[in-house]
Amino acid sequence: MSQPYPVIVIGAGPIGLATAAHLRERGQEVLVLESGEHAGAAMQQWAHIKLFSPWRFNIDAAARRLLETPCEGYAGDWEAPRITKLPTGGELVREYLEPLAAHPEMQPRIRYGHRVVKVSRLLEDGRGADKARTAGRDESAFLVRTETADGPVDLIGRAVVDASGTWNQPSPVGRAGIDAIGEAEARERGFILGGLPDPLGADRQELAGKSLLVLGAGHSAANTIIALGRLQKQYPDTKIQWGLRGVANPIRLYGGGAADQLPARGQLGTSLRRLVENGNVQLLENVSVAAMKPEEQLTVVLADERELVVDRIIAATGFRPDLQMLSELRLDLDESVEAPRQLGPLIDPEFHSCGTVSAHGEKVLAHPEKNFYIVGMKSYGRAPTFLLATGYEQIRSIAAALSGDAQAAERLELELPETGVCSTDLGGSCDAPAQQESSCCSSGPQPVALGIPTGTMHGGTELVGRPSGEW
Repeated sequence: MSQPYPVIVIGAGPIGLATAAHLRERGQEVLVLESGEHAGAAMQQWAHIKLFSPWRFNIDAAARRLLETPCEGYAGDWEAPRITKLPTGGELVREYLEPLAAHPEMQPRIRYGHRVVKVSRLLEDGRGADKARTAGRDESAFLVRTETADGPVDLIGRAVVDASGTWNQPSPVGRAGIDAIGEAEARERGFILGGLPDPLGADRQELAGKSLLVLGAGHSAANTIIALGRLQKQYPDTKIQWGLRGVANPIRLYGGGAADQLPARGQLGTSLRRLVENGNVQLLENVSVAAMKPEEQLTVVLADERELVVDRIIAATGFRPDLQMLSELRLDLDESVEAPRQLGPLIDPEFHSCGTVSAHGEKVLAHPEKNFYIVGMKSYGRAPTFLLATGYEQIRSIAAALSGDAQAAERLELELPETGVCSTDLGGSCDAPAQQESSCCSSGPQPVALGIPTGTMHGGTELVGRPSGEW
């Protein structure tokens, strides 16, 4: 029953659109469902952020071939941006994702304003197959329900690739992974902002001259603090506090500096360090938020009974996958990071302190639910260590498997720039390929497999859909 139907891809960000490009290159029918009104809608919310990887790392190989090859109704005259330039999130959308989504091979196969709310299975006779149903399950189609402006819509696919990201599911500010007492009210009243505001642009009046508490130790927090430092030069009354859950570790906080193979990423940590050491930013340790009292200002009560009075919290505390929409599918997830079980141990930030990223494809990402895959940022669950290059490799392998090319699916191709540090830089950012345990600080990267880097967007500043904030 499932064969005549398309592969349904959830999400029209870089990973979702690249999935469609790989499938179309192999002659497979595909349908992309995007909750926003245009491609890269989540990225547009942090359009002002400049990536620290240049363009040459941010364009998928199959997507590039599609954009550069003439076909009926398309001249193939797309010109890639200068490969050494660092794009902003907005430029990535305008100069890459929008042309890709408008391509004649892609445009008819994308539906905007479709928010996926449930994925299940559908038997040949039209009866549903919930999680408890086993007979005929592997051969059945998928039933995907979306919410639209005109009401719910049911769609049918032969396979589903979930590239929806985690941007709309931020982690709580409170301790123990749950909202602090009073956190919901504080959010409703506007005391808590997301992890990538625009202090020098749209949010200038909201933040200038205020007492600000930034929570998080990922690249999102670093970018925000650096922008706030510039704001502080214009508005000296602006007070910046940086709260960390544990004790500050300079190596983890400031990254590889000059040793980083992506200079802009190294400069991020260098600039951050300067702000702290010059006293522009007050570093607070052991910030475990127990409660909040929103009044004229926000009183933040910590677990050790300290109280901080601030005007705004900027929460760069990470994101979580939305698994509720997948509750009728048979998933096999790592119990700690909520990634596919085989992937979990490879990315768990609790144990990975050397910035390692191993190439992985269809086999590692497979679930008991045949022909269903979670890819991209969402595949990393709660781990803040996803890279765009890793996501492109994931979907290259999966597209091959769904097209019946087992040999290509098993082949792994990945090479990533070195961080220059023997720790997860900036609090949980994995930017280096696997290295030998005894030579963690040896010179240069040791990739697990050779290949063309096709994107290195990171869990802090650059993560597509999810700037991180492991703190």
